[in-house]
Amino acid sequence: MKTSTIVWIIVIIVLAGIGWYFLGNNYSGAGNATQNTPIDNSQTTDTSPTTTTTSTTTTVTTVTPTTQSVPMMATVTYGPNGFSPSTVTIAKGGTVTFTNTGGDEMWVASAPHPTHEGYSGTTKGQHCPDTARIAFDQCSAGSTYSFTFQKVGTWGYHNHDNSSDRGTVIVK
Repeated sequence: MKTSTIVWIIVIIVLAGIGWYFLGNNYSGAGNATQNTPIDNSQTTDTSPTTTTTSTTTTVTTVTPTTQSVPMMATVTYGPNGFSPSTVTIAKGGTVTFTNTGGDEMWVASAPHPTHEGYSGTTKGQHCPDTARIAFDQCSAGSTYSFTFQKVGTWGYHNHDNSSDRGTVIVK
């Protein structure tokens, strides 16, 4: 036999011996004084109720914030640059308060301009003055206006005195 073949056979035997020593004797790490003691593998296959509980809790937590993330109130300011924020999201039964912070007149009204019939289905002439508070229409200029939304949907609005200033209320 050649010398190189003999060297390779010795290397393979040494590697096999090292493998047998570490794997065959349940070696559990360097510096372990009890290398010949079998390792208790029951911890790696343990399926305790804690794992199931954690999974259930995670599922419930994922659902809960979605339901509670819709606010009941929002505030929109009206100034020289229009409505800010121009889009707000609230829960059904929630209230949006509009406050004029600029020099221009503010008359918040449901889209479309000039009829204001998008939310209530009635025109400005039919629902102003809105004594029942069912139409999304301020019905005249003022410094503040609040409206409670009882219908789910996406509701466009505008300033009747400057109809190019628009916004949206999303009710969930």
